Amino acid sequence: MASEYLLELDDIEAGYGRAALVLRGLTVKVPPGTVVCLVGPNGAGKSTVLKVASGMLKPRAGTIRVCGEDVTSHGPQKMLAAGLSHVLQGHSVFKEMSVEENVMLGAYTVKDKAEIADRVAFVKELFPVVAERWKALAGALSGGQQKQVEFARSLMVSPRVVLLDEPSMGLDPKATETVFQQVVRMRDAGTAVLLVEQNARRALETADLGCVLDLGRVHISGPANDLLHDPQLAELYLGGRPKAAAAPTPSD
Repeated sequence: MASEYLLELDDIEAGYGRAALVLRGLTVKVPPGTVVCLVGPNGAGKSTVLKVASGMLKPRAGTIRVCGEDVTSHGPQKMLAAGLSHVLQGHSVFKEMSVEENVMLGAYTVKDKAEIADRVAFVKELFPVVAERWKALAGALSGGQQKQVEFARSLMVSPRVVLLDEPSMGLDPKATETVFQQVVRMRDAGTAVLLVEQNARRALETADLGCVLDLGRVHISGPANDLLHDPQLAELYLGGRPKAAAAPTPSD
């Protein structure tokens, strides 16, 4: 069944063990060629959305679709095969291995050597630092550079959607800016992104579409720029009202 969305989470309920639900009827949709960001207070369920989408957490109710196909029952391996690649929160490179070895781990399910070579060329072009430090130990890279290695690894399976969980966590401002620039490059190169980010204002500046989560539901969604400049949302979720434009200087 054809769909206008790459990924659809429809009326999802999910939680951990016997604890109360974390997601309570959540619906999120990711169109092609977009960055969709999830923002909201701690405990809103943002990271849980990604765990459900990648098959790490089974929903108790609701439906997950990839390109219109129901994949609700899939585990992580089948979700990866369906086109969903998950970059986890924090640093997940193997520091004692080279950049090359880390990136190639992302292709462990790909059997075609020519396809692997094509993907290596693609990620090296997309992330120049990966090409420059290809033979270096991953542990010798800065935090921002390691994050780009994680991005490159996630793209080795030609995913439809990359799920990014707090990619700026622990990074200094310069590295954070680089990471968000690379998120845009991934989108522009043809991979949609579902982004969870505590830095809500910067995430909305990067994204095409935004979803504000609260108490396990989408409180409001729409074009990211509209959400960014909504005074009420800014006060509640973004740490203060947006800056007003400077008044024009009267001419002499």
